[in-house]
Amino acid sequence: MPETPVMPTQSPAVDRRPASLSAASLPLHTLKIFGACALTLILWFSVGRVVRELLMVAASEVSHGDHRQVRLVVTMFVFTLIVLNELVVMVGMLHSVRGALREIRARREAGEADESMFGALNRATLVFATIYLAWGFHTADAREFIAVDTARRVDQDFASSLAGNEIEGGTGLSTLDVRVSIGVAVVAYLLRMLFARWHLNGRGRGSGVLATFFELAFAFYSINALLAFAEARADWLDQRVVVVTFKEWAEAAGEALPWWKPFWNTVGDAVGDTWPHVVDGLIVPLTWLTVASLVYGAFAEDTRAVVRGTRLDGVATRVERAHDLTRSTMTHATAGFQERWVPPANAFRLAAKGGPVLFGALCLCYVAIRVVTDYADRGVRMLIGNEDPFVWVALAGPVEFVRELVVLTLTVCLLAATFDIAATRGREAGRTLTA
Repeated sequence: MPETPVMPTQSPAVDRRPASLSAASLPLHTLKIFGACALTLILWFSVGRVVRELLMVAASEVSHGDHRQVRLVVTMFVFTLIVLNELVVMVGMLHSVRGALREIRARREAGEADESMFGALNRATLVFATIYLAWGFHTADAREFIAVDTARRVDQDFASSLAGNEIEGGTGLSTLDVRVSIGVAVVAYLLRMLFARWHLNGRGRGSGVLATFFELAFAFYSINALLAFAEARADWLDQRVVVVTFKEWAEAAGEALPWWKPFWNTVGDAVGDTWPHVVDGLIVPLTWLTVASLVYGAFAEDTRAVVRGTRLDGVATRVERAHDLTRSTMTHATAGFQERWVPPANAFRLAAKGGPVLFGALCLCYVAIRVVTDYADRGVRMLIGNEDPFVWVALAGPVEFVRELVVLTLTVCLLAATFDIAATRGREAGRTLTA
């Protein structure tokens, strides 16, 4: 009998598409992005640090000498450039890892034009500056400038103290005359409004960056003026009848209820001890994730973005149409609340698109980066030792530089990876739903 021909078996088709990203892959995806973009990130950080140090020295140098009030005005402008440099470096580092993100590659394959670095900078820095100021990130820059200025004038200030004169070191940001502060703040505010309007209308290639600069300048000059009034305002309030009466009521309540004062002291201590960790471990990572989403094109600039895509979106639309005046008034009244809490709320919604685990993984990795680098920094310092204190004159700067380099570059990669996972999973879920 003739042999039955054996039909060749067909091997199953191999799916060569990359595996879907998951929240559990966040640490690995972060390291992959770091490995692909490490050199660019290191260059961005290094150039930013060089510019920062030069600006610090320039601000310290210009703040002392004749015509001191004029010099202090210039010093505040240079400090504004220091903060703006931080924003530019962060946006630049986030933008430099775009090519390693699966979501960005998918957009390119879909024909979406890739945004330039200047475009991302012009669009993101104004919102970035608002977040930066709202959460007080600029205070670290101010402390560093005060330390640099104090260290550079230690000899002169020592001689001045012996002669009975005032010490000028570290006072370049706090001794500007209140009238000058108010005048420059008004000018900065008007220029900020002008360039912000140009930016909204698409006029002026660098209008967004200029609006950011004058937003920062207005904030810093205003803070200086408010600090000048703070002591007088405190004295005035202490003498008001309402304040005195409230204090008397509080003292009477404490005497009538013996448990009242210990209770509130316990609550205050618990909140005071816990709240900074909540901010550092939960709120700050979400705030930085908002910045990353702005750089990569996911806008989160207003309150509507918090409810967009939910059942509340339609309610918000009807409220906007029916109560324009009320909405405008409430927007101004709640501006501080929005600047602090709307960005983290948007970032939480973005992280939620990647699954409930992604939010926890983001916060855990964010804290782990800082904890591990802190312990590594301590280990390096223990290995070097302190037998010869003069060794740290040469090594303290490089050790601090490397620690900050590792922290910031890994944080940028973590934010990019979180955005990539959330955006990719959201896009894949959208395709599934519409298929």
